[in-house]
Amino acid sequence: QAIVIDFATNEVLFEKNADQIVPPASMTKIMTSYVVFDSLKNTDLSIADTCIITPKAYRMGGSRTFLEIDEQVSINDLLRGIIIQSGNDASIAIAECLAGTEEDFAILMNAYAKKLGMKNTNFLNASGWPDDNHYSTVRDLAILSNSLIRDFPNLYTYFNEKEFTYNNIKQPNRNKLLSKVVGADGLKTGYVKSSGFGIAGSAIRNERRITVVINGTNSSR
Repeated sequence: QAIVIDFATNEVLFEKNADQIVPPASMTKIMTSYVVFDSLKNTDLSIADTCIITPKAYRMGGSRTFLEIDEQVSINDLLRGIIIQSGNDASIAIAECLAGTEEDFAILMNAYAKKLGMKNTNFLNASGWPDDNHYSTVRDLAILSNSLIRDFPNLYTYFNEKEFTYNNIKQPNRNKLLSKVVGADGLKTGYVKSSGFGIAGSAIRNERRITVVINGTNSSR
């Protein structure tokens, strides 16, 4: 599945199976970030505020930021853990911190999805952990990506950071386009066994921004 969109005009330059329902995998974390960014912009939440890491967040499998139970971690560090390291533990921690439970945070995610016009999307969690009822389309993920860039230009710079070290463990940004494509400045890779590899990417060149979402490839390359 693929879609290529001109950011300024919303013109679709290319699409293939763009409305096919797929597991968004870690591209889910773009919405997790969107919800947090909106709270930072429109409430008294600050990047210096801290969240306590619960056993649920600590025990989460998959990619990790390597948070410790009962640790107090800043929103700033959690965002970097989510965006740069694709940490599932950081995603759950921030969801519980902002909404009380991950389930309630998912309700918020779906409310934002509806508001943004993501017609074929349903979120059940903040990390992209596979579930049959957790789904999206590459078109919806492109709408989300462009909305985040448009609505939070200053916070979007998190997506362009090349690496993040937490707990003395240095991890590179999983988005290799940042160093290989001129003008690339985001956003997020994703992988689940059932649908293969995906990426939401955006690049600006000669003052023109293009956003691409691809899913269902058989390798990260």
